[in-house]
Amino acid sequence: MFEGQPKGLYALALANTGERFGYYTMLAVFALFLRANYGLSPALAGTIYSAFLMLVYFFPLIGGIMADKFGFGRMVTTGIIIMFCGYLLLSVPLGGDKVALVVMLAALLLIGFGTGLFKGNLQVMVGDLYNDSKFAGKRDAGFSIFYMAINIGALFAPTAAIKIKEYAENTLGYSSNDAYHFSFAVACASLILSIAIYYIFRSTFRHTEGGAKKAAAVDAAPVEELSKEETKQRIVALCLVFAVVIFFWMAFHQNGLSLTYFADEFTAQSADGLQAMCFNVWNLVAVIFIVYALFSLFQSKTSKAKIISAIVIVLAIAFLCIQYNPDGTISVSAPIFQQFNPFYVVALTPVSMAIFSSLAAKGKEPSAPRKIAYGMVVAAIAYALMAFASYGLPLPQTEMGADGNPVAVHVADVTPNLLIMVYLVLTFGELLLSPMGISFVSKVAPPKYKGMMMGGWFVATAIGNQLVVVGGLLWGAVPLWVCWSVFLGVCLVAAIFMFAMMKRLEKVA
Repeated sequence: MFEGQPKGLYALALANTGERFGYYTMLAVFALFLRANYGLSPALAGTIYSAFLMLVYFFPLIGGIMADKFGFGRMVTTGIIIMFCGYLLLSVPLGGDKVALVVMLAALLLIGFGTGLFKGNLQVMVGDLYNDSKFAGKRDAGFSIFYMAINIGALFAPTAAIKIKEYAENTLGYSSNDAYHFSFAVACASLILSIAIYYIFRSTFRHTEGGAKKAAAVDAAPVEELSKEETKQRIVALCLVFAVVIFFWMAFHQNGLSLTYFADEFTAQSADGLQAMCFNVWNLVAVIFIVYALFSLFQSKTSKAKIISAIVIVLAIAFLCIQYNPDGTISVSAPIFQQFNPFYVVALTPVSMAIFSSLAAKGKEPSAPRKIAYGMVVAAIAYALMAFASYGLPLPQTEMGADGNPVAVHVADVTPNLLIMVYLVLTFGELLLSPMGISFVSKVAPPKYKGMMMGGWFVATAIGNQLVVVGGLLWGAVPLWVCWSVFLGVCLVAAIFMFAMMKRLEKVA
């Protein structure tokens, strides 16, 4: 799966991995921090959470427009600097008064704008690596690898957030609320790593950075000329896709809001045996090594490579056997469930690529728009599971804490296996939709509007993220099964719309 890819892919992917690690470390505890530190209701905390996600994915439109004029590389560097300032501001423990709230909101604005300059433009640069005809057939696989690298950073984020917070509380003696800021500080360090990787390996992708001066100074690849009608067809097709993915992200990003509330208030807070092993990130890493080594074992062309793969498998299995403790019980913290989505992405990406490569060899691989439609159906199935499992559960409850702020009450002990399974199903949907959608945009976008169209993808994501607030508004206001059924319904409606528009979309794919 890694053969024949441009070298610049790995440099850009690793630069993005560092940034995403910091972002998801912060995000893993952010919703809980809002409720604990400022005493906010689930609805108000959800409003701030969803507004922040909206900004993170709306600003890439502005970043794309700026990059079309000033160059992608310049915007990526500027974005990292602005993000660093935002995370640094968020790392300062100022308490829970109005001044602290205003400072926190200012930090979120800086992080959102910096991410807008960085995220979309970096992905445009990845897409431009495949403008070379010798890499053209590797575009979808390349974006799958890039997406996998993002999730390697996200995989370790929940564990990092929890462990750093516990260290600040138990070793350094900070209060529970102030300890959250140490988790936010991780993002500052991760951005330093990202910018270092970017500049150390810049030579492998420098030709994709763009900019008027560079375009005049070097021989650029010929730009594809499109008629006005073809340009219009492509933009309309992209807008139709954007309209659909809004509802996917509305449902998917409940992982940081209502699904985290469910983990905190309705899911068992301890695990033992094999189930307990799932909550240790290093056990998940061992499983990932086994998956990749198995692929290498069967695909390698030399005996040496096969032997190395077999050794890796044996060592990983031995590690898991040592880790197993049938009598051991561990505590389970709500944010830790967010590690399962990136774990599944990293572990299942080679499986997904193998399946689609096999279908492609037979001439049966679905088009990118069709994969997106299937992804919506799969997301609906995940919320059907939540609705079924939540039927009969009581409404969420709160009580007044010692500081006078409302505190969520743990009212049930639903097996953690439910959320583990739901995240698996949601990840199948994500793998069908997100990397394929980004690849589709980079392929179909008219050359003169690449930055803007990639920004459009993120604006659609931003609108979906703003609609994440629906989970917070429904939390405690309606029975849980009704809450999940709302997301089930919007995913199904979006899938039906996508299938209805399929011929139009596949015409430009």
